Amino acid sequence: MATPTQAPSSHEVDVIVVGAGFAGLRALHSLRSAGKRVAVLEAGTGIGGVWFWNRYPGARCDIESYDYSYGFDPDLEQEWRWTQRYAQQPEILAYIEHVADRFDLRRDVHLEQHVTQANWDAEGRCWDVATEAGDQWRGRYLIWAVGNLSATKRPPLPGTEDFTGRIVHTAEWPHEGVDVTGLRVGVVGTGSSGMQSIPILAKEADHLTVFQRTPNFSVPARHHAISDQEDAQVKAGYRERRRRVLESPTGLGFRPRKESALEVSEAERTAAFETAWDGAGFGFALTYRDLLLDIDANATAAEFIRDKIAATVKDPSVRDLLTPQGYPFGAKRPVVDDGYFETFNRDDVTLVDIRTDGLVRVTSEGLETESGKTFPLDVLVFATGFDAMTGSLLRPEIVGRDGLTLREKWSNGPTTHLGLGTHGFPNMFVIAGPGSPALLINVLVGIELHVDWIVELLAEADNRGTEVIEVEAEAEAAWGAHLEQRAQETLYPKARSYYMGDEIPGKPRVFMLYSGGLRNYRRLLTDCAAGNYSGFELTKD
Repeated sequence: MATPTQAPSSHEVDVIVVGAGFAGLRALHSLRSAGKRVAVLEAGTGIGGVWFWNRYPGARCDIESYDYSYGFDPDLEQEWRWTQRYAQQPEILAYIEHVADRFDLRRDVHLEQHVTQANWDAEGRCWDVATEAGDQWRGRYLIWAVGNLSATKRPPLPGTEDFTGRIVHTAEWPHEGVDVTGLRVGVVGTGSSGMQSIPILAKEADHLTVFQRTPNFSVPARHHAISDQEDAQVKAGYRERRRRVLESPTGLGFRPRKESALEVSEAERTAAFETAWDGAGFGFALTYRDLLLDIDANATAAEFIRDKIAATVKDPSVRDLLTPQGYPFGAKRPVVDDGYFETFNRDDVTLVDIRTDGLVRVTSEGLETESGKTFPLDVLVFATGFDAMTGSLLRPEIVGRDGLTLREKWSNGPTTHLGLGTHGFPNMFVIAGPGSPALLINVLVGIELHVDWIVELLAEADNRGTEVIEVEAEAEAAWGAHLEQRAQETLYPKARSYYMGDEIPGKPRVFMLYSGGLRNYRRLLTDCAAGNYSGFELTKD
């Protein structure tokens, strides 16, 4: 694997890929197999993307291991042995590293190459990319494989420099770990990373204080070790399993019941929810076809989960604070947890409602709220998530045609065609980013779908002698209208979430994903390619 050079250097390749996570490595393998010279630029000191950085206690995927994996190589499927239903971070990172070694990917990955600038050279018909290390890279094509949840977000609290304890962020967890034994720990945030880490931190700390703004819906993971018998059974039908995943609406392999949640009796509906609760994980949201489409149908699932919380949490006041109200289930990404609600029955765990008494500052000893209440802490954990969807794309300075920056172009929200590219930025593509299904489906399926499609497009460009590929403005506008239309058919806009850009003050509030499902999206990509890549202009200059 290439390491940073002592002095800045210049390099020229066919394709520059930014990011060495699942998307970047898959792009490297497929593009290199197609004969392209590829350089993957990675900001970190190791490969793995989000799974390199997210090492907090309890970090694991909320998609079953067999499905949260590459599907391009049957031999790889058979040789890798997953040990848990939902793989933990170390196992996922080990898998990624195994893939990198198996396919000899490391030699084209360049670490500690944090991209700060990318400029389109109209005369040369290529991209010039600069890194923080001072290196310069030039490539015909530029592909962003930076993920949707990689630009860390911290709360704008004054006083962090005064805190005498330790401050960590779940997305930047120290590789050596954090020993909280016997310490007073505070966790700010109850999204996925907070809800996964809180049960484990509670067992290790002397006292845990959880600072919650918005209670979240969650379903139990029902983790279990994978037996040899189960592993053999899955591998015997792995190709068929992959086919079912591709034909499912979300890439999870689950198919919702055809009837509405409102068309069955309460007893039948409750039985269906109980079955899903006891093993479907994230698939609980697919118990009925209209749970994310109809507010009354959704209310039946939301009330079922609220009843489960009520039956779990003993203290009535704590129970009320933990019970999500005021937004539909699934409109914010629900969490798949392991003992989260049970944790609040512990005497050494305190829940603080910062919606009614907000945090105002970090003091030398801990946190202070608007009412003047103080919370002494030894370790402060920010589980505050990311500048989602667009953050990792807007932090570098990306300059397209005529000096237009991507920040300017997307000042009112991201605009793309099929989520793959944006007008004014030729030969630039995004893998599983805004405008695509991305986080609404199994993102590994979306990644592989995008990579294969881009590789075929570049091959077609080579066949035509094309040097420039650019999204047409009309196609981009039509796709934006289609995204909005599909979003309004769902319940997603009815919640404040990172799907809508609500996680960052001042961020444009637009729904940034394609909500029509995996099957429909695959059809749209197929139709685009079959229609002479409609919406993309392929030219020689």
